[in-house]
Amino acid sequence: MTRRIHRFVAPFALAGLLLTGCAAEFGDAAAPAESGLPELAEELLDAPGQPGPESASLAANALEVLDTIPMAERTEWDGYFQRDEYFGEGWADLDGDRCNTRQELLAEHLEDVAMNRDGCRVDSGVLHDPYTGQTVEFQRGQDTSDDVQIDHVVALYNAWRTGAQDLTQEERLQLANDPLNLQPTVDWANDEKESSDASQWLPPDESYQCTYVARQIAVKATYELWVTSAEDAAMREVLEDCV
Repeated sequence: MTRRIHRFVAPFALAGLLLTGCAAEFGDAAAPAESGLPELAEELLDAPGQPGPESASLAANALEVLDTIPMAERTEWDGYFQRDEYFGEGWADLDGDRCNTRQELLAEHLEDVAMNRDGCRVDSGVLHDPYTGQTVEFQRGQDTSDDVQIDHVVALYNAWRTGAQDLTQEERLQLANDPLNLQPTVDWANDEKESSDASQWLPPDESYQCTYVARQIAVKATYELWVTSAEDAAMREVLEDCV
């Protein structure tokens, strides 16, 4: 059976990083499992992550897509997780502009950005972190760059154990650098989350939890990953509070 990984407009303006070569277009009657995904992706373009009608609509679309995602337990994995081997070494430059994904995400998400003279690296800026509600001053440097980290919304180790082992290396590289799956956040939140799924960790700022879970669902549906029963239940609990 041919695996379909669909492409849609990414919510953070890094067009071209998402998958190409789709086996079917959105709305194709032969691909009912993907119904609702375009609408969810479109709404994520402007989702404010705040309670209200927008969150209710987002939650309803996310629940519709979640209904199409298979449920299974994580694969057993006793070996060392080879992040670089499985998902590419470091941050890639998939659009070929000589600026890697991390720098593009920082430039897109931070305010008051000062760019390095190389035109790629962000020297400074201000992050309004949706995970924590904190405002963080970013300064590039050996001891300060890690104050702002890039979280994989669906953690790569979680992805590896819920279907990514069946993806090609190119598809995994796309997943690791897909803006839909990437969020700058403060260092402690990223460290606290590690590889947790929605049943194990949610953003401390509850106003962003609906959007966070919706993004996880969109990523899992796009890359044809599955959810565990605990993950499914946790996602539904969050989203049903937003409807």
